[in-house]
Amino acid sequence: MAVRARSEGLVASDVDRALDERRLIITWVNRGTLHLIRSEDYPLLQSLTTPQLWTSCRTRLRQTGVGDRADRGVEVVARALEDGPRTRAELRDALDSADVPTAGQALVHILFYASLQGICIRGPMKGKEHAFVSARDWLAPVMGPGWTPERTSPQFVSEGVHPGPSREASLKELAHRYLIAHGPATDADLARWAGLPLRDARAGLSAISRRTVDRGDGLLDLRNREEPAPLPEPMLLGAFDPLLLGWASREAVIGPHKGLVTNNGIFRPFALVKGRAVATWRLPKGRVEIEDLEKVTKKAAGRLKADAAAVEAFLSN
Repeated sequence: MAVRARSEGLVASDVDRALDERRLIITWVNRGTLHLIRSEDYPLLQSLTTPQLWTSCRTRLRQTGVGDRADRGVEVVARALEDGPRTRAELRDALDSADVPTAGQALVHILFYASLQGICIRGPMKGKEHAFVSARDWLAPVMGPGWTPERTSPQFVSEGVHPGPSREASLKELAHRYLIAHGPATDADLARWAGLPLRDARAGLSAISRRTVDRGDGLLDLRNREEPAPLPEPMLLGAFDPLLLGWASREAVIGPHKGLVTNNGIFRPFALVKGRAVATWRLPKGRVEIEDLEKVTKKAAGRLKADAAAVEAFLSN
């Protein structure tokens, strides 16, 4: 749905095709949540945004009963992926056979742990599921001969086993690209979006200071930016849309409608009119149902109805 809102002429199967063709992947980066990203962006985001996730991941592995068997679980996942894409169910079977706990949330956290180590990512579709693949094998044709994922565990980071571009250069690149999409923004916005310590966000922005201009109140933007595009026509956005995840505060978009983001971290699909959330929607039996949060004009309501039909067409193709 995020792709639909930011493109023209594409349908859901085009996204699936891009996954099959290695142009897009899905993996845990930025705040430890699943992201759909370009394959060539994986090294940058993997190296910068996953090291700080290790402590919480190890804690969750202990809490779910995996404990000391976590490293064995990663080895099992790596071996299973040597023979090609595997679904979550297939990886569960392999782990069960190796006596590695998978009940409850244990399986998810083992796969998360393996992804932090650069072992696996979600690649192609296998039936209606996103299959897991070896990050090294799947992305080698994209990255070039000899490429291997960077190991981001604390010991590898401290030992500099896979130096690659310097962390300073990577932070500079990330800060620049963040402002392209999100400026004007603050250092806290970048830190929140990427899941970085504030000191890293500041270091990245400082490194591009000659390219930025201070808009006041801590807001930085790129110099000589083109005038912003007009606000989009009324449209439906999906759950976890990047519009609600790009800055530290989402107040400007959701206003009084705090229920769009639940206490347990679920971001609901919503309708956007003049840059503000005005409704939620759902898709029972493939048909869009809109639930108003506030009144809109007849013209806006008509455009949302038309976009609902477009959503149904996008998802059915």
